[in-house]
Amino acid sequence: MRRGVGLGAFDRRAQTSQQYLTHGASVRSTHLSSLRTQLEVFQSLLQQFSATHGDDIRSNPSFRAEFARMCNAIGVDPLASSNSRNKGGGGGSFWAQMLGSSVNDFYFELAVRVVEVCRATRALDGGLIGVGECRERIVAARLKGAGAGRAEGEISDDDILRAVRSLEPLGSGFKIVNVGEQAMIRSVPKELNTDQSKVLEAIQVLGYVTVSMLQVNLGWEVARAQTVLDDLLSDSLVWIDMQADENEYWAPMRMQE
Repeated sequence: MRRGVGLGAFDRRAQTSQQYLTHGASVRSTHLSSLRTQLEVFQSLLQQFSATHGDDIRSNPSFRAEFARMCNAIGVDPLASSNSRNKGGGGGSFWAQMLGSSVNDFYFELAVRVVEVCRATRALDGGLIGVGECRERIVAARLKGAGAGRAEGEISDDDILRAVRSLEPLGSGFKIVNVGEQAMIRSVPKELNTDQSKVLEAIQVLGYVTVSMLQVNLGWEVARAQTVLDDLLSDSLVWIDMQADENEYWAPMRMQE
């Protein structure tokens, strides 16, 4: 006669399950400790690298961009505020702690210049300006100012992108958007819908668009094409040329070239 399962079997199963749980917790703890150690090593090496190549990071835009990408790869935001101020430390961003205040000040000064350019051109471009164009305007303004010729004055598109992103947590309304393959700065709190993005992308490629061009290339009805163009026109994102046989809609900066 076959014996039934006794209470001892249940006790052994419970004991085995507990052993598995304990072992799993031990493995997770070991992996977490290992990852924490690796991260500390990476951060230490990053600090040594920044100390050795500090001058290059300050003066060379490409070197600065690569260093920032190295920081991001291990979860360090160079422009994020540090909690060390609350712990009795010097405070400030990672840039300030690693390289002194010069690079930190460079990005915040650049963010101010971006805001100034966007406000100055808002009546022309409706609050949507290309990153490259913004950089060119800032460089031109720097060449006219007393700071011309300083190595720290050299900026890249990557610097502009980081400066704008440093403004986003402030709720400033400044944001990087992609229209086609071009990165642009939006300085007005308005989202572009899909149709508007397609029209602006077409203008980047063709220089201008007309209602008939949108009909042929996108397969839109006249009403749809005209509505989108009228919306963009009302927001000053496009300008209209009424001298041709058919109204042409241009990007504001294109019409000034």
